[in-house]
This record gives sequence, structure tokens and C-alpha cells, in this order.
Amino acid sequence: MNALDMWEQMGVPVKLLMGVLAFMSMWSMGVFFERLFTFTQAGRQSKLFAPQAAKHLKDGRLKDAIAISQSKNYKYSHLGKVVLAGLQEYQFQKDSGAQLERDDLVDGVRRAIQRASALTAADLKKGMASLATIGATAVFVGLLATTIGVINAFGAIGTTGSSGLGAVSSGISEALVGTAVGLLVAIPAVWFYNYLTGRLEFFNVEMDNSSSELVDYFIRLEL
Repeated sequence: MNALDMWEQMGVPVKLLMGVLAFMSMWSMGVFFERLFTFTQAGRQSKLFAPQAAKHLKDGRLKDAIAISQSKNYKYSHLGKVVLAGLQEYQFQKDSGAQLERDDLVDGVRRAIQRASALTAADLKKGMASLATIGATAVFVGLLATTIGVINAFGAIGTTGSSGLGAVSSGISEALVGTAVGLLVAIPAVWFYNYLTGRLEFFNVEMDNSSSELVDYFIRLEL
């Protein structure tokens, strides 16, 4: 029995579940490749951004550092977004003419950086929840299709009155396709999720380190 024969013998509920699994598979693939592109761009652009921003800050050129952080060339850079938030907050406090204590000024910058880090991390995590959901539920969708297929197979046996191995085997093999398809959808989704989660954790560490370094820079600047 080939795949076309199995498809033709499947009942409507099983076909619907197979359609759900096909949609889940396409969705997980789409999320993975979209996030992979975003993460690759973020990593590449951040490697180029960090030394240039550090050079401007070392020379005391804050406006140049802000300009490079706003550049379209670094629009995917997670480090650029975090650094930009801190620099803009510091520049705003200075331009406003408010006479703030050093600790108050640094705390304001730190809060701005923390907000930017949280927003950037949330933006990087887009679609990750759907990958986790697909990885956790695709197998159960396949098992549901298998269960329905087994019920239909035994129902057909009861209707025809035939209980031979040939009558059972075709129905059971058709039913088990649901479990196989569910596993084929779930396993890559779990791999994709774990891989992207690892890269995301690395980005979070980079943002934390950059945030600490930037706050330390402003503390030294105000001494």
C-alpha cells in the first residue's frame, strides 16, 4: 500500500489531523529559518558594532556613538539597541540641564538599559513559544490520528465480519502513519527550539555584559 492509497482510505477526521500536522511542520520551519536569519544578522552586526562604539566612547564622542547605534547598518544588532538606550538617556539628562546627583543619573541610565534589554530579548524570542508548542503537541496530534484510525479499522472489521490478518494489517498500518508523521514534525521542532534557545542565551549574556560595561563607563565619566 503506497502513500496515496493510505490517504484515500483515511477518514475525514484523520485527514484533518494530517492537515494540522502539515501546517505545524510548515510553521516550525518558517519560524526557524526566520529566527536563524535574524540571529545571524544580530551576531554579525554586533561584532562589527561593538569595536566601533567602544572607540567613540573611549574618545568621548557620545554623539558619534549614538549616531552609529542608530545606523541602519546595525538595525539587527542587539548590542546596538541596548547601548543606544543608555546613551540616549544619558544625553537626554545632560541636555535637559537637570542637576542630578551622580547616583541618580547612573540609576536612570541603568533603568533605561534594563528596559531596552528586556524589550530586545522579547523581540528576539518571537516565535519561540510556537516552536515549543509544536514540539510538545505534534506527537499527541499524531497519536490522536492513530487512535481514530485504529477505531475506524476495528469498526470496519466489525462491519465486514472479517478478522483475518489481512483485514487488520492495512487498517493498523494506515493508523500508525499518524504517529510517524507526528514524530517527524515534533523532533525537528524540538531541535530548532533548543538550538535557538542556546543562541538566545548567548545574546542575553552579551547584552548583560555590554550593559554593565556601559554603566561602568558612565560612572567613570561622572567621577
